[in-house]
Amino acid sequence: MSASPVTLMVARRVAKERYPHFTRWLNEGRHLAADFPGYLGSGVLAPPADDDEYQIIFRFSSAETLAVWEHSASRRAWLARGQGLFDAPHEHRAVGLDAWFQANSPAPPRWKQAVAVWLAFFPVSLLFHWLFGSTFASWPMLSRVMVSTLMLTPVMVFVFIPLSMRLLAPWLEGKVSPLEALQRCFSERST
Repeated sequence: MSASPVTLMVARRVAKERYPHFTRWLNEGRHLAADFPGYLGSGVLAPPADDDEYQIIFRFSSAETLAVWEHSASRRAWLARGQGLFDAPHEHRAVGLDAWFQANSPAPPRWKQAVAVWLAFFPVSLLFHWLFGSTFASWPMLSRVMVSTLMLTPVMVFVFIPLSMRLLAPWLEGKVSPLEALQRCFSERST
């Protein structure tokens, strides 16, 4: 049995004028996956304003639990109900942290991965401690760390690290310099 969680990333280009139907269908699929053993979560990254390709992420505890969901009759029926809502999907599987970095293989060097994760984690952690630090200040260190990591990990895994990967993708792929990547990141956020 696989010891590492497995992430299935699917890119789906939504058919014109089908966004509301696609969104409902997608939420149905996420609820369906949640009923399967080994399901760890899912997320959706909406496309930028000038694109129509959604990135959908399903995470399971192992390759085996993902396979059970993928080959289930209920998933096949769900996919059949989605016919006509999107073009042929592009799928990619990744194990462990590489899931965030291998959407456009090959994965970037580990030092770039570390920088991208830190750029996502630092501001969120800083904001958390600024907002809640005084509340937890009198708690023992073990309790403070446990509560903060329990609260921050899902937010980081499903929102901010995927967002960081998307915003920094040109730099991670070696297409732009670090300065250009940061400029793009801030210009996208301001629009």
